[in-house]
Amino acid sequence: MELQELQTHLTEWLNEAITAFQKVPGSAVLIRYVRSSYQNDPVRSAIELVLVIFFIRYLMSPAYSTSKQNFIKLTDAEIDELVDEWIPEPLVPNMTVLEEMEAERLPVLVGPTGPKSKLSNGRTVTNLASYNFYNLNANEQIKEKAIQTLRTYGVGPCGPPQFYGTQDVHMRTEADIANYLGTEGCIVYAQAFSTISSVIPAFCKRGDIIVADRAVNYSIRRGLEISRSNIKWYEHNDLDDLERVMQKVVAEQARGKKLTRRFIVTEALFELTGEMNDLPRLIELKEKYKFRIILDETWSFGVLGRTGRGLTEAQNVDPTQVDMIVGSLAGPLCAGGGFCAGPKDVVEHQRLTAASYTFSAALPAMLAITASEGLHVIQENPEATLGVCRENVRLMRAQLDPKSDWVVCTSAPENPILLLVLKPQVVEARRLTVEDQERLLQEAADECLANNILVTRLKGGPITHHMGLKDNVYTATPALKVCVTSGLSKKETEKAGIAIRHAITKVMTKKGNNKLGVPTA
Repeated sequence: MELQELQTHLTEWLNEAITAFQKVPGSAVLIRYVRSSYQNDPVRSAIELVLVIFFIRYLMSPAYSTSKQNFIKLTDAEIDELVDEWIPEPLVPNMTVLEEMEAERLPVLVGPTGPKSKLSNGRTVTNLASYNFYNLNANEQIKEKAIQTLRTYGVGPCGPPQFYGTQDVHMRTEADIANYLGTEGCIVYAQAFSTISSVIPAFCKRGDIIVADRAVNYSIRRGLEISRSNIKWYEHNDLDDLERVMQKVVAEQARGKKLTRRFIVTEALFELTGEMNDLPRLIELKEKYKFRIILDETWSFGVLGRTGRGLTEAQNVDPTQVDMIVGSLAGPLCAGGGFCAGPKDVVEHQRLTAASYTFSAALPAMLAITASEGLHVIQENPEATLGVCRENVRLMRAQLDPKSDWVVCTSAPENPILLLVLKPQVVEARRLTVEDQERLLQEAADECLANNILVTRLKGGPITHHMGLKDNVYTATPALKVCVTSGLSKKETEKAGIAIRHAITKVMTKKGNNKLGVPTA
């Protein structure tokens, strides 16, 4: 009898609940949905029921408390002990002995940089340590334009491009570079270093394939790391090995039936060796295996070719065959910033996806005008700029490479940056480590400075490790860096070359450095 009464009360309660629910607006729609859902897809109804129960359970669960009772209470003595034991990690690693020695002897320039520069100690030196190849920073025409632009536009744009930082001078510079190179479009960045490190991740994403030269520079490596793509390395400037790697990539993708974007990333003139790339062969491999090319012309733009248009002009290659040409405006043009030239869709894509373009203030108008005017000066009279500089390069190399018993120049003949490395037989005979070579070359740079010749060393060591890029064991060879300029006469150039050669000989034959005697010819 009690069970019967319970069933009766339960039935009445359910009927009252149903009647009350039906009075709620929209209840009929919900009832029809539940009935059709249960009939057509009962599994879905069960999942939805579980989610409703979970939601109700979540709402009814107690809130998480962050009160002090959830933490272990330490005494003042324990807190003091932990603080005393804590040793923060250094923001930068400790300087090596060589770095400390170099920092102590670092020369400081006073006034403008030029072929003849004044140091803070009052001495005037022949400056062969800057990229002022054509002495454009002393050009009165460029100076006048820069001052006029500074007075008109101010120092900086105070805003990012695409917002209110883009000015008419930026658009003019982009058009000038595109016309100069012969590409459809161009985009100008505010910093030379971050240009290619932003261009690469703007196009290369996780899962894409990048085949890169082992000796690419630090900014390229930063871009490779940021892109998170699959990096494949080939031996430095060995295009046969490049083809082997490309064949392997194509074969692996054919087996897996997975197509991804594939890129070749390399330099026209290599920063770490000074060598020149073989662009026609690169184009041949690119078209054969369906890759895209990102070519870094930081050190060749304004240097190679009859009118300084870079590797494409020097090796007679149509620039439209290169997907992306990246370069710097801070070297031969004595301006600032960088650029990427190529098809219009490639250029416009970067305006929204390239990090250092979107999230950085625009290039100062004065530097944009300086770059444009520098291009005009080179185009108007290439013999007075490129021709004179190349003649000085030839004279400098004649004094150093064939006549020295100690060093050899690894740079291409057209490269105004001469990288002088110790000859292999010297390194082998004296069993010199990398640190030994760096120390000897630093002593040679100091000896040159004592003779009023300012040169520097190749700073390429840190990029060969700590980058987190697997399978790359390339180590830059220590080198003395001599930057030739057209601002010196032929006689001054030859005299500087002789002084550098004698400084190297003096260091290598000094007691304590001459471990196993002079090398045999």
